[in-house]
Amino acid sequence: QVQLVESGGGLVQTGDSLRLSCAASGRTFSIYNMGWFRQAPGKEREFVAAIPWTGGSPLYADSVKGRCTISRDNAKNTAYLQMNSLKPEDTADYYCAASVSYAGSSRSRYDYWGQGTQVTVSL
Repeated sequence: QVQLVESGGGLVQTGDSLRLSCAASGRTFSIYNMGWFRQAPGKEREFVAAIPWTGGSPLYADSVKGRCTISRDNAKNTAYLQMNSLKPEDTADYYCAASVSYAGSSRSRYDYWGQGTQVTVSL
């Protein structure tokens, strides 16, 4: 199995950028498909972005398309989520997840989850 640790969250202002990182340890990172999800207070955890183990054809939620970029560096066992033009509605805990089979936006199909990193966007 794989252990995931997110970092890079924080308090930023509207329009700022953040890069979240997801460091993996355990089994070979390169075989896992990776996803990012977020959960705002009182809301369901929702899909943000996903990238297959090959690193090609990322998938994005409509709410972040054009503002976020998911990437991975298999040599560093790390996945990233670059977020630009942040809005207050992006405020949430952000979680990375890994799956053996490609899971895309399907939360239930991810096998492993990190503990999350908090992102707060102020006006």
